[in-house]
Amino acid sequence: MTISLLHDLRQGYKFETFLKDLGAGLLVGVVSIPLNVAFAIGSGVQPVIGLSTAVIAGFIIALLSGSSSQIVGPTGAFMSMIYVILSRHGMDGLILATLMAGVMLIILGSAKLGSIIRFIPFPVLIGFTSGIAVIILTSQINDFLGLGIEKVPAEFLEKWETYFVHLNSFNPYAFLIALGTVVGIVVINKIDRRIPAALILLLITTVVATIFQLPVQTIGSKYGPISGGFMLPSFPVFSFQRLSDLLLPAFSIAMLGGIESLLSAVVADGMTGKKHDSNMELLAQGLANVGSALFGGIPVTGAIARTATNIKAGGQTQVSGLIHSLVLLGTLLFLSPLAAMIPLATLAGILATVAYNMSEQHVFRTLLKGPRGDILALVATFLLTILIDLTIAIPVGILLALIAFIRKMSQVTDFKIHRKVFQDVPPEIDPLGMTELSIPDGVEVMEITGPLFFGAAEELRKAFRIEKEFAPRIRILRLRDVPAIDASGLMILRDMVQEAQGLNVQLFFAAVQPNVMEAMKKIGLTKMLGESNIFPNVVVALNRAQAILGQPMVPLTERLRNGGEPMVIQARDIYDAVQQVGDSLIFPVEIKKRITQALLERETLMPTTLGYGFCFPHPREMNVLPPEEKELVRWVYLEPPLSSPVDQEPVYYMVVLLSHTAQSHLKVLSKLASLARKAEFREALRSKPNLEELISLVEAYQPTL
Repeated sequence: MTISLLHDLRQGYKFETFLKDLGAGLLVGVVSIPLNVAFAIGSGVQPVIGLSTAVIAGFIIALLSGSSSQIVGPTGAFMSMIYVILSRHGMDGLILATLMAGVMLIILGSAKLGSIIRFIPFPVLIGFTSGIAVIILTSQINDFLGLGIEKVPAEFLEKWETYFVHLNSFNPYAFLIALGTVVGIVVINKIDRRIPAALILLLITTVVATIFQLPVQTIGSKYGPISGGFMLPSFPVFSFQRLSDLLLPAFSIAMLGGIESLLSAVVADGMTGKKHDSNMELLAQGLANVGSALFGGIPVTGAIARTATNIKAGGQTQVSGLIHSLVLLGTLLFLSPLAAMIPLATLAGILATVAYNMSEQHVFRTLLKGPRGDILALVATFLLTILIDLTIAIPVGILLALIAFIRKMSQVTDFKIHRKVFQDVPPEIDPLGMTELSIPDGVEVMEITGPLFFGAAEELRKAFRIEKEFAPRIRILRLRDVPAIDASGLMILRDMVQEAQGLNVQLFFAAVQPNVMEAMKKIGLTKMLGESNIFPNVVVALNRAQAILGQPMVPLTERLRNGGEPMVIQARDIYDAVQQVGDSLIFPVEIKKRITQALLERETLMPTTLGYGFCFPHPREMNVLPPEEKELVRWVYLEPPLSSPVDQEPVYYMVVLLSHTAQSHLKVLSKLASLARKAEFREALRSKPNLEELISLVEAYQPTL
């Protein structure tokens, strides 16, 4: 794993780089001050804890992060989660949950699970983020309207009920301060996002409220005097019961912290062109949360907005992160007492803008137009986050997304049984049916497309069921388009083999993917089926089936005998040569005309010249040769040679193929093509051998296939 700071320093750290890091660190440190205070107060803890947490975690991340630009601290994503944990388990429970979450992140990073972000569905992330945005905004209504409610309930609906009950205590001064903060931030951001808008508005509103003695709540009036400094490090008291009670909240903190940190690192990569180490990032985030907990702090994670600010300000390395933490440390030690004068309405305005920015409302609306399964996961996660318990929102959202995915994948998996003919390539790609294969009587080809897993198991079982009275002698399972298989799929295949054997149906597997084959071997399925019944493709499987049924392939030498003595002809072009060969065939007139026409059609569609001086005319449709007629190969010497329509090379030999089936044709064509490529064979043909001499040549040079 790579620590970004060490890597960057080893590359050579120059003074101009330091100046850029210094400027960026100062700016992002200033920008972070009001956010850390606001997030702490919004979470229900003392404002000074927000600063101290950011200082401790900031130093740890700057030293150990796997990203060169990551800035951490309390974020809006944790606010409602912290508030709920505080209300149920107190501050000690929150600290222990933060510590446990840190340990979980350390384990995830050490186990190299940094790619975990890829397994969180996008609708779940958006639903959760949007839900948190609504919760943040809702939690600020009290201070935004200046209602002065001392204890706001933790539950969403009870919050709003309490707000409506206390509307008569509306404070127009607080409302104007909060609204002015929102408007000011929007205006300044439109001018230049590098300007620390939140800090400027915080200073302006604090000065105005203090000078004019506006009747609004401040941090000091609600939380008392603020003194800067850190708690002494201490280990929280725990018991096994307490660990059990806090396991789910800690897991939620870890998952959310890890996801947001990795998202922030990905965003930083896109802006800088660098590559972060996701495993080191998780490990560093875990250590940062452990450090925060030991000093009485709250959960932290990578902050996307602050990280982006750091990069836009020119931050090059994690030195800018160290400077950011030093700025916060100075603020904590020397300026904390001044924070008591900050109006709570100002912080409510800042958090309202944060909530809007993180709401992803435009993405949310777009996803509502997507597939129903994604909509269900999105809305369920959103509502669970707001109304029930955000600690279960992500697990339930993932579960719903998984169910939708399984349902979708089960619909993708398809089963077809082919008899008589089987087109190897879809009709839209091969409308002329040039890849159509013939299936002998008594043979079925079952084509399976899509993953074989538990979601499709029952449909596969139904599709494979063999009716005893209609049982074929041989069934071929074509598995070329099965990319993956699970235990349920393997058990179904095993049951298929047993059922076929019980009905005396010979079962073949064809074109099995390597990973599927490996899984079959591990459970002994290949041994049960018999490895001689597994074929590289469906053509070879059909050839084997034909041989078993007593329909063996006709040898090439026998086809040459059926074709008769080689011809020597003179022709204007390939088409004239084909016509002459067709006229020479010893078949009834109607059959001869049909075969000649089919040969010419095929040659028109696609020239059959191979190169090496050969062309192999053959009919487009194999059924032009009646079953009672013998398969044959007609050998022709062209004098003078003809020009190939493909590459203008001379063509010396025309070899006409007439077969009953596509696979029979392909078998012979592959043998003839292999012969044509042999220079010695071509040299021997120059003497124009007669039929017996030609057969001897073929037997001498014919490859073993």
